[in-house]
Order: sequence, then structure tokens, then C-alpha cells
Amino acid sequence: MARCEVCGNDYGMSFEVHAQGAVHVFDCFSCAIHRMAPICEHCRVQIIGQGVEVEGQWFCGGHCARAEGKVGIVDRV
Repeated sequence: MARCEVCGNDYGMSFEVHAQGAVHVFDCFSCAIHRMAPICEHCRVQIIGQGVEVEGQWFCGGHCARAEGKVGIVDRV
């Protein structure tokens, strides 16, 4: 068993996420999202879908990027 790094639950079906050279252990997807998902620079929502990265900043979509003054951003649908 391994202990979740977010909630501390010691769970037999925990899982690892390997990202940027680090290994993270979680007991559920909601804990993984809480720790790993980037946050939109405009509306502050956690981005769990395909966000938009502009000049090193993350946005949940083109609307929020444009609201922060970013230009030429097109949502992909």
C-alpha cells in the first residue's frame, strides 16, 4: 500500500503519476487533479481538459486568454 500525498489515505489501489522527473502517489483522480492540474490565470479554475498555454501562462481556453490581453488565440474544437 502507498499513502496519497494529498489526503494521506493509505490505500491498496493507489497509483503513481510520473511527471517532470518526479513520482507522485494518489489514491484517487480527484487528489491527482488537486495536486497536478494547472490553474487558469484568468478565472482560477483547475484545468483538467485541454487548456491553452500562452507565453508560459496557462488558461482554460481562448476566452480567458483573450480576457488577459493575449492575442491570436484560437480554441480548438
